[in-house]
Amino acid sequence: MPINPDAVGAKGEPVEHSWTSKDALLYALGVGAGTSDLQFTTENTNGVPQRVLPTMAVVLATGTAGPIGEIGTFNPALLVHGSQAIQLHRELPVEGKVSTVGTVTGIYDKGSGALVVLEGESTDVATGEPLFTTTMGLFLRGEGGWGGDRGPSVDSTLPDRAADERISQQTRDDQALLYRLSGDRNPLHSDPSFAAAAGFDRPILHGLCTYGFAGRALLRALCDDDPARFTSMEGRFAKPVMPGEELTTEIWTVGEGEAVFQTLGSDGRVVLDAGRCRFTPA
Repeated sequence: MPINPDAVGAKGEPVEHSWTSKDALLYALGVGAGTSDLQFTTENTNGVPQRVLPTMAVVLATGTAGPIGEIGTFNPALLVHGSQAIQLHRELPVEGKVSTVGTVTGIYDKGSGALVVLEGESTDVATGEPLFTTTMGLFLRGEGGWGGDRGPSVDSTLPDRAADERISQQTRDDQALLYRLSGDRNPLHSDPSFAAAAGFDRPILHGLCTYGFAGRALLRALCDDDPARFTSMEGRFAKPVMPGEELTTEIWTVGEGEAVFQTLGSDGRVVLDAGRCRFTPA
């Protein structure tokens, strides 16, 4: 068996990543922000300074996957990004540098595959203070079945009532080409022949781009577009999305500063589920 469950606890070396105002603007455009989101898409409009979308943390934590080489061998073509979570310790600055240390926090036997959980702790290099934590679940198809721990179950139950908020957002036909400029150059999202070999009619949208669209919806509905109030977000990638689809995020407030959500594709299928967001109430 190529996967090594004993790799839990393995850490990677610190990886530094810096960004500028331009990078933050480009990320915002990549997840669909536009003329109605000028505090995220311009440097200074009507005296309002630029701010950063909280979900940009996912492209800044480049060291999160550092220790993945410790888990054993697997076919990278069979790797699927299963879930993503972020926790913001404070609002992201418009420009800066972080040092990220990745840790393997779980390896679970799901039968048809292995679920590897990687956590990244990102520290502001200038201040030495924690800035954000990212957690991603990677599903390795065909690598399960060794009789190991299946891991915790994911609760995707939603309240038995209509959503409190329902926000629809249109993606562009070239959304993946724009999003990939923030760092993820996987040809699955740009090369038609590569996408066809993977079983798709055309390149699909990055899961983290869908995640960013959902994050924008949550930020508006729960935080009145104030990133300082956005604390955490988690979700599971359920179905692929095609560029050009309309995404609809349904949101239920379930407690003081806590909400659950799901995101639907144009045909009503769930594309992002088991969603949860925590925020500071107004």
